[in-house]
Amino acid sequence: MTSSNVLLKPPLLEVAAQLFKQIREATDDGVGVTRESYGRGETIALNLLADFATQQGLLCRFDQGANLIITLPEQPVGQHIIIGSHLDSVPQGGNFDGLAGVVAGILILLHIKALPPSQQKPVQVLALRGEESAWFGKAYMGSLALLGKLTAEDLNLKARDTGQPLREAMTALNISIDKIEQGEPLIELANVAAYLELHIEQGPIMVARKWPIASVSGIRGNIRHNRITCKGETGHSGAVPRWMRKDAVLACAELLSHLDEHWRVLQQMGMDLVMTCGIFSTNSASHALSVIPGEVQFSFEVRSQDTATLEQFYQLMKSECQDISRSRGVEFVFDRKLYTAPALMSEDWVNKISMACEQLDIKTEIVASGAGHDAAVFANAGIPSGMIFIRNEHGSHNPHEAMDLKDFFLGVQALHIAIHS
Repeated sequence: MTSSNVLLKPPLLEVAAQLFKQIREATDDGVGVTRESYGRGETIALNLLADFATQQGLLCRFDQGANLIITLPEQPVGQHIIIGSHLDSVPQGGNFDGLAGVVAGILILLHIKALPPSQQKPVQVLALRGEESAWFGKAYMGSLALLGKLTAEDLNLKARDTGQPLREAMTALNISIDKIEQGEPLIELANVAAYLELHIEQGPIMVARKWPIASVSGIRGNIRHNRITCKGETGHSGAVPRWMRKDAVLACAELLSHLDEHWRVLQQMGMDLVMTCGIFSTNSASHALSVIPGEVQFSFEVRSQDTATLEQFYQLMKSECQDISRSRGVEFVFDRKLYTAPALMSEDWVNKISMACEQLDIKTEIVASGAGHDAAVFANAGIPSGMIFIRNEHGSHNPHEAMDLKDFFLGVQALHIAIHS
C-alpha cells in the first residue's frame, strides 16, 4: 500500500462530527432539518461548508449554478474526479441525506492536501443544490442544470411552500438562466474524469444484512405525476344511492387496489418495480362527513431499473383510469408527466469500490439503489460514475436517520482507496 493509500486519520472523524452537528443545528426546524431547494436552509448549509473549508486552507467558489466547488489550493493537472452530493433536504428530513457525501469529499481533500504533490490526485468536491423533488416536484435540478439537461419548462415549476417558480428562485441566486434555457452545460464535461458519490442507504437492506458499506451497481429511474385529479360529483351522503354515485374516493381506491395487484404480479415475474402514491387528499374547502367526495387529488410514482418496465406499468395505470372512468362516471385529469431515466454505475468504479471494501476486510455485496441520486444524471451524461452506500438505521426522508460515524468513516476510507487504486 502506497502512502497515498494509508487510511485516513481518526481525528478527521471528529471534524465530520463537528460539521454534521453545526449544520444540523443551523437548519433545525423543531422536528428534523429543512434545507429547501434553492432556498434558505440549503444556502445556510452551503455557506457553513464554504466557511469551514476555507478555514482549512481549501479553495471555495460558487459555479454558474450556485453550487459550491471545493478544491485543493493548487489543483493537480489533469481531468478531475468529482466527489459530490446534494445539500437540500425534504421538509422535516434527516441530517445525513446528501450532506454525508459532501462532508466525505471534504475529508478526502484534507487528506490529499497533506500528501506530497507527486501523490495528489486532481479531486474536486461538489455540493449540489436542488436534488430533492419535494420542493418543486422534480428531482436532480442542480445536476441537470449543470449538465445542460434542465428544460425551460422545468423552470416554470412552482415551489410547494411559496408558489415561487423555479426560474425566480434561481434568478435570485444569480444562476445563469439563459444558458439553462439554451441547454448549455455549466461545466466543461471534458475536464471530468469521474463522478463519485457517498450516500446513506435509504432502505433497510444493509442494516438487515449487517453491511457497514456497499458498492452500488445502479439507480432506479421513475415516472411521476405530481398531481392527478379525479373528478366525480359531490352529493348528499344519505340521499344518493350507490348506483347513482360518482364517488371520487372510491374510484381512486379501486385504482390503487388494481395497481397494487399489477405490482404484485409483475414482481412475481421478476420485474424490478416499486409504486407509491405519496399524496392523497379530498378538497379541504368542501369535504365533510356527510358529503360524497366529488374530487380527489393524488400523486403517482413508479420506479424501476428498467425503462420498459416503467413504461409498461405507466400504461397499465392509464388503462385502469380509463376503465374506472367509464364504470364510475368519473374523470382523471393528469398534470405533466415527469420522467427520470435509470442509470448504471461504471463497472470499473463498482469494482474499485468493492475491492476497497475487501482491502478494509469488510463483508459486503454490490447493491442497487431504489432511491434516486445525482450520480444518475452524471452517468447518463456519459461520465463514469460510482456510488458507495453507508448503512443507516430507520430509513431516510425522516428525522430519525441514524448513520453511525464509524460506518461513515469506513466509507470515506473505501472511497479514498478506490480513488488511488
